[in-house]
Parts: sequence; structure tokens; C-alpha cells
Amino acid sequence: MEVGLRAPDFIRDRAKTLRRAMTQPERTLWAMLRRDQLGLHFRRQHPVGPYVLDFYCAKAKLCVEVDGPSHADRLEYDQRRTVWLATEGIRVLRFTDDEVEQRPAVVIAAILRAAPPSTA
Repeated sequence: MEVGLRAPDFIRDRAKTLRRAMTQPERTLWAMLRRDQLGLHFRRQHPVGPYVLDFYCAKAKLCVEVDGPSHADRLEYDQRRTVWLATEGIRVLRFTDDEVEQRPAVVIAAILRAAPPSTA
């Protein structure tokens, strides 16, 4: 990890807590991303700088976020976070809980378009 992206200890501790308390849509997506099944190596609840990313592929510099109902009230925060990640060269893909649960093939196709295994 680049020096400027190392997360403070309290963020790393938060990431550990979040790994143990993943939502059902996060667990659903993790089942499809884990163990390099797509030819991409993702980490779950990965700390980067001041943030914890739901899923992160370091080689592709791709963050995948699963947004539940609470994100409706956090649009400004999410926008600032996305801008900060972009300044670090990290692209962000966002999916709703419903998209992950009801259209997982569409979600996976979007991830593969953003970071095809041959280039990631």
C-alpha cells in the first residue's frame, strides 16, 4: 500500500469490526468476489486512508461499494469520499443492496467491465 494511503489504527480496527458484521448483500457479493473467482483479487472491508472500502482490488485500484438504505442520508459524505479516492487514483463503483441481491450477474458484469482480469 502506498505510504499516503495507510489508514490510522482506529480505522483499521473499524475495518476488522465491519468484516465481522457484514450485511447480507455484502456477504452475497463477497461470495462472488472472494478467492479470486473473477480473476481479480479483492479484499473486504479494506482500510484506505481515512476510509474503509467495502471491497477493494489494489491491482486495478477499484473500490466496490454496496449501499444500503442508510446511504440515502449520506450523499454528500459519499461524494466527498469518492472525490478523495479519485485523487488517489481509485475508481469507485456503487451498487444498492437490491442490485446485489436481485441482479448479481449485472453487478459482476459491471465489475468486470471496470477491471477486466486480463488488465487487473
